[in-house]
Amino acid sequence: MNRNKWFILLTGLVIGAFAAILVKLGNPGNMGFCIACFERDIAGALGLHRAGVVQYMRPEIIGLILGAMFTAMFSGEFRARGGSSTLVRFVMGVFMMIGALVFLGCPLRDVLRMAGGDFNAVVGFIGFIAGVGAGVLFLKKGFNLGRSEYSHSNVGGYLLPIIFAFFLFLLLKGTIFNPEAGGPLFFSKEGPGSMTAPLGISLMAGLAVGFLAQRTRMCLSGGIRDFILIKDNYLLIGFLGIFVGALVLNLVFGFFKPGFNDQPIAHTMQLWNFLGLFLVGLTATLLGGCPLRQLILSGEGDMDAAAVVIGMTAGAAFCHNFMLAASPAGVGNYGQIACVIGIILMVWIGYSYREE
Repeated sequence: MNRNKWFILLTGLVIGAFAAILVKLGNPGNMGFCIACFERDIAGALGLHRAGVVQYMRPEIIGLILGAMFTAMFSGEFRARGGSSTLVRFVMGVFMMIGALVFLGCPLRDVLRMAGGDFNAVVGFIGFIAGVGAGVLFLKKGFNLGRSEYSHSNVGGYLLPIIFAFFLFLLLKGTIFNPEAGGPLFFSKEGPGSMTAPLGISLMAGLAVGFLAQRTRMCLSGGIRDFILIKDNYLLIGFLGIFVGALVLNLVFGFFKPGFNDQPIAHTMQLWNFLGLFLVGLTATLLGGCPLRQLILSGEGDMDAAAVVIGMTAGAAFCHNFMLAASPAGVGNYGQIACVIGIILMVWIGYSYREE
């Protein structure tokens, strides 16, 4: 166990360092890795939304899924499984994305934002802890979305990785089907979507993190959940490592700028920073894993996790097509309403799916 804790600490340090280096090489500030933001960019790259400033087929996400898949295959842990409340998980993925884009980041980016000195992220982190705590209350009351059954074939487990491998092919080949309208992929010419580290380095970083996260079961919501339930700090040590790794290099690169104001791609509406990540924490706990963990599970053949990933991608499209996503100027009325509806819906789901 001590060796495992040293390994997850080292894993966190490496991921945090990778994140800071990716920012140095071109990714947006405090966004070396962000599952929610990068899935939003992928939704834009596919034309699912037309917010021109957030469109790019992020190779980090592709690398995470493929890295987890290859690791699971070589370790004998790849198993196709699914069939547990799939539509419910899809909808929960939609609202997990809504919460993340109200805050402007997933739990992983929240840690990276804190490592960059963003005090708004501290408020979000408190909200995330509260959300996980609320989810734990439902777990104690017997919440269960049902058992994921093993498939007779691994084909279903390979489908999402194959889809993302195809996206990588399109990204590398640069095919344009319609020279006038663009596509099949769209690329931002300004804004966060245009800020990218070199493709090859981003892909390799994603593959490496996919490997490390698969071996350590990295998950922030799971870490807080386990600490509340059984006082186990194993997963939390990994995110401590991410914070320290990113903080050290942020100081070296001159990225560390403490304060609430003028933080990269962040807003100062603290109620919605809190509630956005509260929704993410509650949803992640009910789903059994944060956005990063859902990607890793989908790479291992978990089709229920794949439904969450697809739900998050669809949620990103809804956020920008229905004006739900926040911006550095703050959270609009529609985003606030959607966040509250999401919390109410998760409470309803948590109450309804209890084993007697």
